[in-house]
Amino acid sequence: MARDPRYDVLFTPIKIGPKIAKNRFYQVPHCNAMGYTEHHGDVEHRRMKAEGGWGVISTEQCSIHPSSCCAPFAERRLWNDEHSTQLREWVDVMHEYGALAAVELVHNGVGMGNRKTKEYPLGPSNNTVHYNWDPIMGRQMDKADIREYRRWQVEASKRAVDVGFDLVYVYAAHDIALAQSFLSPHSNHRTDEYGGSVENRARIIGELLEDTKEAVGDKAAVVLRLAVDEMRGEDGIRWQEEGQAVVEMFSDLPDLWDVNISDWAEDSATSRFSDEGFQEPYVAFVKQHTDKPVVCVGRFTSPDTMVSQIERGITDMIGAARPSIADPFLPNKIEEGRNEDIRECIGCNICVAAENTASLFRCTQNPSAGEEWRRGWHPEKIAKKGSDNGVLIVGAGPAGLECARALGLRGYDVHLVEARDEVGGRVSFEASLPGLAAWGRVRDYRTGQIDKMKNVEIHTGTELSAQDILDYGAEVVVMATGSNWRRDGCAYTNTHAIPGCDGKRVYTPDDIMNGKKIEGPVIVFDDDHYYIGGVIAEKLRADGNEVTIVTPLMELSRWTENTLELVKIQSQILSLGIKLIKDHNIVSIGDNSIEIANVYHPATRENLSYQSLVLATSRIPNDALYQELAADPKKLEEAGINQLTRIGDVVAASTIQFAVYEGHRFAQELDGAALGDVPYKLEHVQLESAMAAAD
Repeated sequence: MARDPRYDVLFTPIKIGPKIAKNRFYQVPHCNAMGYTEHHGDVEHRRMKAEGGWGVISTEQCSIHPSSCCAPFAERRLWNDEHSTQLREWVDVMHEYGALAAVELVHNGVGMGNRKTKEYPLGPSNNTVHYNWDPIMGRQMDKADIREYRRWQVEASKRAVDVGFDLVYVYAAHDIALAQSFLSPHSNHRTDEYGGSVENRARIIGELLEDTKEAVGDKAAVVLRLAVDEMRGEDGIRWQEEGQAVVEMFSDLPDLWDVNISDWAEDSATSRFSDEGFQEPYVAFVKQHTDKPVVCVGRFTSPDTMVSQIERGITDMIGAARPSIADPFLPNKIEEGRNEDIRECIGCNICVAAENTASLFRCTQNPSAGEEWRRGWHPEKIAKKGSDNGVLIVGAGPAGLECARALGLRGYDVHLVEARDEVGGRVSFEASLPGLAAWGRVRDYRTGQIDKMKNVEIHTGTELSAQDILDYGAEVVVMATGSNWRRDGCAYTNTHAIPGCDGKRVYTPDDIMNGKKIEGPVIVFDDDHYYIGGVIAEKLRADGNEVTIVTPLMELSRWTENTLELVKIQSQILSLGIKLIKDHNIVSIGDNSIEIANVYHPATRENLSYQSLVLATSRIPNDALYQELAADPKKLEEAGINQLTRIGDVVAASTIQFAVYEGHRFAQELDGAALGDVPYKLEHVQLESAMAAAD
């Protein structure tokens, strides 16, 4: 198939300074929790995007000096020539597929606390370190410090072009860049030529741009990544004021404008709080004030939206971070006329959470993310089947659907059997809750792919017994029957059943998602601390109920700090008129009231009245059918079943991402060789460097 002519503009080359990008697809800088400590993992992750057709591929932020240390995060570095070796390999891989390679040089200033290097953080004024809440002040820079800052940028820029980068960044965005701190009235309280007026506060940006252009010459293009609005009102950068002024002052100085809003929580807003193209109102002005190309982001997944952005003069290039993770082959699929095969980002920010928790990269839609090198997984290719075994998968939730899709690609004959009348499991239920509709893409992508496969059959409305499974005739049986929300209140705070949890008006999120009508006033007890408590409360409030949320922690949905949603969730809950009681645990449940105690002073207690109580605490595997089958290996053997396994929440309840990952992992490993104690490759970056030096 050939691409639809409507999308031709997306494949038009564009000049960026001395370089030409082959198309309009631009993977903007984004972290992936790998960086210099998981070098091979990072290279292979970006390789997939190069192979998938992206015209420009950027690193994550790349620190220019030890006074800009983001530990415990492992972002790239260009402090000295020693760091160039890794990045040279990185660049060569991007060039192999005709992509331009971009490096986002950064000094974090007070955006990071220099936990490893133990250097004083630097700032335009005596500001506190505002990332990770480190109890340390940044040192106000004097003129000598500013000269040094400019020198570090120049030296890193020269190293970047020596390595082979095509685009070199000046970074002033996301509230973690020193240049942005100078521009923002929120953080810049200076009275010299670098403070006061917007022209003075922007001075350092102009100097860095000029320094970088001189350093790279005609070997690379220079990009300015600018937060045009900090969403702080008059206390911060505003697009109508500072944003527009900077673009007008330096309109043709950078070779490319990479514009967005700040901080990271605003720039990478989840689908729960934003739609595709949500940054347009803030960045649409930029092209009116410059003749240089512009790239902007907005969680773009629709080719029609992408074309509209370019044709309406909003942007010249389609910037993407999260959509490029969910589908590294998005450009090629549009090029080949396979729009229906795009694995659309759901905007859940589980990828962001991996970075914020300094853990391995992951994606709900793309289970190969982070596994390209260490497990050898490719997002579009998979090994052919290793046997003629037929496979029965019981349960068509996220794990079962992904397992069936991947096994189908391998060529196995697969029967996917679901007891309910529709597939999707928890995905379908949760996608019906406020703000989570985009999560239905997890189900829709997989059912769309399975529909094309003659060797995969889906049977709905069919509840199998253990005997039915024994009689089915499949050699491999995969149980993916999911989990249910507990009714006893057990979770983080309460490890034993809460007294009174068996009351007639005590419910779980499953009851609400299954359409159970309940009476208010309602109390939601959230001891899950991810998203479910908040969205259940929102739904019940939308149904017209008076709602109170009780949580043992200091914030509702505490874990969503990692997905950049914490502040927005608190704000939304309160704006809806939902009462929020923090730092309290349920002691006991009565017929029409609960007794709660302050977790820091348990003697402080009070009673709250309710008509309905929802316990959003933890989930328990729905594994009775698996346990019944596993209890009699002889029957399995007699039935010709040579493998019985379970995947996803039926093993241990976790995120939707993990269920998809486990479904994919089983499909990858079925009929494979024994994987050993460590079923993936381990990085030994420093060891390899030392060995190479010794040779």
